[in-house]
Amino acid sequence: MPEFEELVYREALKAALREELARDERVFLMGEDIADPFGGSYKVTLGLSTEFGTARVRNTPISELAIVGAAVGAALAGMRPIAEIMYIDFMTLAMDQLVNQAASIRYMSGGQVKVPLVIRTQGGAGRSSAAQHAKSLEAWFCHIPGLKVVMPSTAADAKGLLKASIRDDNPVLFIEHKLLTLQTLKEPVPVGEHVVPLGVADVKREGSDVTVVATGRMVQLSLEAADVLAGEGISVEVVDPRTLVPLDAEAILRSVAKTHRAVVVYEAFARHGFGAEIAAMIAEQVFDELDAPVVRVAGANTPIPFAPKLEKMVIPSAESIAAAVRGTLARSL
Repeated sequence: MPEFEELVYREALKAALREELARDERVFLMGEDIADPFGGSYKVTLGLSTEFGTARVRNTPISELAIVGAAVGAALAGMRPIAEIMYIDFMTLAMDQLVNQAASIRYMSGGQVKVPLVIRTQGGAGRSSAAQHAKSLEAWFCHIPGLKVVMPSTAADAKGLLKASIRDDNPVLFIEHKLLTLQTLKEPVPVGEHVVPLGVADVKREGSDVTVVATGRMVQLSLEAADVLAGEGISVEVVDPRTLVPLDAEAILRSVAKTHRAVVVYEAFARHGFGAEIAAMIAEQVFDELDAPVVRVAGANTPIPFAPKLEKMVIPSAESIAAAVRGTLARSL
């Protein structure tokens, strides 16, 4: 039986980084203020530069273009860099390096060159960070062949998926929701070697009436909604893809075929969000299994407000998820 320890989300991330730094001397970290005494904006890397040295936990200039460009070069040279970009919003400043270079080089070289690069970044709203620091932009990167996109929702998944990402020979965008990174809830996390394969979804809650497919922090809110609905006699199955690329389509479709209803929950702007891809996949592949139309619960198509009350209005909540589930049960095809 595996041994477990109780860790918060950011401690699980740090455990993965520490173990991979110790396991492989080619692994190194780079980013703005990630070395001690600051340890990054969310303190994930606190203590690692003291433990492994500043050659392997490197502070960088405030230039996302330079950070990602240098990381791509290091990966091409045989290193396994982990670059931290403080907010996913700031990936706009390094799109050429990631999208045109890192994502394409392995294909353009006929597989002769690998790009074992991980970019850790924080996304999502909930801290009154306003329009330039609180977006959920995962759909942009899922659109690009050659990139892998990971969104862990639990501490155990954060550790296991980060270790798998670091060992992958392709560029991986690893998206941590800032509220998960800051939460104080401790969860059981396997001690030592714990690797969660990319492309394998997880059923976080078994159910029979409705499938809720949720990503990132929306998994926690969906589980809260499922608890409330259980008191009303409604059985909700919550499926967490964990990785958006590669996507475990089989697990999602299998769940929908069992429950015959689907609600897709994502925090990003509703228009063209990744949940639309999941909804289209369900409609195309298991339409005959559906007893009601697929429903999406997503963020409003508006810049993220600074005011806390307004911010809450434009992102999904446990209440809006529960309402969508009740609504789909009242409809039929």
